[in-house]
Amino acid sequence: MVISPKVRGFICTNAHPQGCAANVKAQIAHIQSKAPYEPKGQYAAPKNVLVIGASTGYGLASRIAATFGYGAATLGVFFEKPPTERKTGSAGYYNSAAFEQAASEAGIYAKSINGDAFSTACKEQVIEQIKADMGKIDLVVYSLASPRRQDPVTGEVYSSTLKPIGDSYTAKNLNTDTQEVGEVTVEPASDEEIATTVKVMGGEDWELWINALSEAGVLNEGVQTVAYTYLGEKLTWPIYGHATIGKAKEDLDRAANALRDQLASLKGSAHVGVLKAVVTQASSAIPVMPLYLSILFKVMQEEGTHEGCIEQLQRLFTECLYTDAPRIDEQQRFRVDELELSPEIQAKVEAIWPQVTSENLNDLSDFALYQAEFLRLFGFGVEGVDYDADTTPLVEANFL
Repeated sequence: MVISPKVRGFICTNAHPQGCAANVKAQIAHIQSKAPYEPKGQYAAPKNVLVIGASTGYGLASRIAATFGYGAATLGVFFEKPPTERKTGSAGYYNSAAFEQAASEAGIYAKSINGDAFSTACKEQVIEQIKADMGKIDLVVYSLASPRRQDPVTGEVYSSTLKPIGDSYTAKNLNTDTQEVGEVTVEPASDEEIATTVKVMGGEDWELWINALSEAGVLNEGVQTVAYTYLGEKLTWPIYGHATIGKAKEDLDRAANALRDQLASLKGSAHVGVLKAVVTQASSAIPVMPLYLSILFKVMQEEGTHEGCIEQLQRLFTECLYTDAPRIDEQQRFRVDELELSPEIQAKVEAIWPQVTSENLNDLSDFALYQAEFLRLFGFGVEGVDYDADTTPLVEANFL
């Protein structure tokens, strides 16, 4: 079949296997162009890495950076849809298959577990795999992004919401289907919605993972763990900071503090890693973000500071995790979002923001780049891929 993108709003319902593989190959090439890495400071180069949420975005970039920057063996955890003869698999499925193939060709261990990372059964399966093949873990990356979570003890399912707290929020917004700039109003969250969002997006599951790994004795001395977040600035603060997501991020900080204390006996550490705004399936669904990203991309490209997931993760590893002078803030968070949040960049974005209309959208922002990066998430629009060619959606993968 010829595979073309099927986009509905902020969702693409299919993916291109060769395009996803080419994306992975390009990210590997970026890391290899910067390697070899020589860690400085108290932490040695990682030998065994567990990435929870490893198939797309920052999680996938973490796995690539660990493997092709440091030669680390990796175990990835994700929940992705396999292909059939008539339907494509999810982008994360194809990404992970391509990554495992590249790691195998490089002679580096890489296995993946396709399952519900929130479940106790998945945690137990991961621990058994670590004991069987890896021994002990040096780095645990927590990069899960899900709209819902089932509590592994009670079985209750919680859903997250993207709402402000206290008052309704009205802001300029971009309809990515129609390319119309208008306004969106989001009503405030209830106390229950705040609590359920924290259950899904806060630090509870991160803690459950580290507790399970610790109790099983599979964490190495000097183990590090990092969970990813985005903070943003003035324009995105009402929907990210003083909002349901903001409460979840506060809980992530709480969890990091607790895990630092817990891992002290292993001479280990835990940090929240703050990353820049990029196009993801999650960010595309958040009001304000598509327009903010379109403007931000234009400004940062003009300044020569635009970065994607792989550039961010290359810097997180070399400037935060494995250095003697980590980029860290007063809350003990790793920070590689400093280019986006520089006063100069934010001032330019804020100056453009009130001027943007449906008519001048493509002049004052780089919406074309936003669209291109959105499609690239699913393997479309990647240079060197023949999208008119007949191809099969079936790609072999040996996920556990």
